[in-house]
Amino acid sequence: MRGKTTNKYGLDEKPPLMATLVYGLQWLAVSLPTIIVIGQTAANIHFSDSASQINYMQKIFFLMALTMLVQLFLGHRLPAVVGPASILLVGITSSQSSSLDSIYTSVLIGGILLSLFCVTGLFSKIEALFNKKVVATILLLIALTLLPMIINLLFTVPAAGLEMFHFGFALVLLLLMFIANRYLKGIWKSTLIIWTLIISSIVYIVLVPEYAWMSGGSLLSFSNFFAGLNFSFSLDAGVLISFLVCFIALSINDLGTIQALGQLINAPQMDKRLSSGITVTGIFNILAGFLGVIGPVNYALSSGVIATTGVASRFTLVPAGLSILIISFMPGVISFLGGIPPLIIGVIFLYIMCSQVAAGLVTAFAEEDFSIDDGLTIGIPIMLGLTVAFLPEAVETALPNLLRPIFANGFVVGTITVLITEHLIFRKRKIKTIAAVNLD
Repeated sequence: MRGKTTNKYGLDEKPPLMATLVYGLQWLAVSLPTIIVIGQTAANIHFSDSASQINYMQKIFFLMALTMLVQLFLGHRLPAVVGPASILLVGITSSQSSSLDSIYTSVLIGGILLSLFCVTGLFSKIEALFNKKVVATILLLIALTLLPMIINLLFTVPAAGLEMFHFGFALVLLLLMFIANRYLKGIWKSTLIIWTLIISSIVYIVLVPEYAWMSGGSLLSFSNFFAGLNFSFSLDAGVLISFLVCFIALSINDLGTIQALGQLINAPQMDKRLSSGITVTGIFNILAGFLGVIGPVNYALSSGVIATTGVASRFTLVPAGLSILIISFMPGVISFLGGIPPLIIGVIFLYIMCSQVAAGLVTAFAEEDFSIDDGLTIGIPIMLGLTVAFLPEAVETALPNLLRPIFANGFVVGTITVLITEHLIFRKRKIKTIAAVNLD
């Protein structure tokens, strides 16, 4: 059974084989950039040697492919792209001084709790806390607290004296991406990021001969993948609390994506799809912790792809999922993809985060009675989160080890603050403010 749609192919319809392969190639083109950009960023944070980075990327490709395929048939059963959760990148960035074992133990525990909350029905009870202003602030915080990492990517230069060139290149490329996003249509717009990756990388290499594209490794290898499985349980309370806050945002993101996608294609039994989908996300975050990589989440851009292609069949994502799975055992291909210049990755990340800010603002101002107190509810956490994100290294180092992953994490500080401002500080004053506006 499928919901009523105006799409060429409905949710449970199976297009002809050739059409399925063509649409699958489109989904692959949409999926690859986010896996490459976020995965490579996390790999660079953890490792300096290319062999470890390639192994990390292999596990990410494997995890995302498996998550996508399971979601299609056992989870929410909707045509949704799955990729690394950028919100978990916030937790990883703020916990760099901690061990990898403690970071990924926290990811594993976060996945366990997310799954349990869905299975037991507790998730629906805490969902009420996250109204539009809270969700809007979280969307903004994700983007803004990643700014230090983005700046670092933009100004990672292969030779001294290229900083101003990088700055100019980044501004021009970002402007061109937004112009292209405004005027391109259909599949060209949906695959803008992958074309940007290809074309801008070529242009950069031509203009900057000092940059050496690192690639290597065998074309097909299973031994390299399994050699990197060395999980060791290590609990750090500060890191765990930081990641638990990140998982709250991850769950809200997953919830919103599944809801929006279900409404777009009028999918039936949405309550069951929501519960199953978020549970699967939790389970594969457990696996992510065990593998020692950043965990998965459903991507909201899936709705845009369906809207532009007119194809809502979940079966068209199967070729994309299988292709990503095959790539996970091809270190040579992953090494080549990982050679993309950091500047290009930084610009694309900035483009994605600009869209995130736009989504946050749209969510915030959807209410007609938006008041000054509502503005403060969002503004205070944003400013505190930014302040913490740019803390001087000396201040961050002076914090106790237990508190550093919490109070040196702009996202965590901002999220806690918005919950306090929304549900405590401005809870009663908002009624008076709205009343005063109405009287005037």
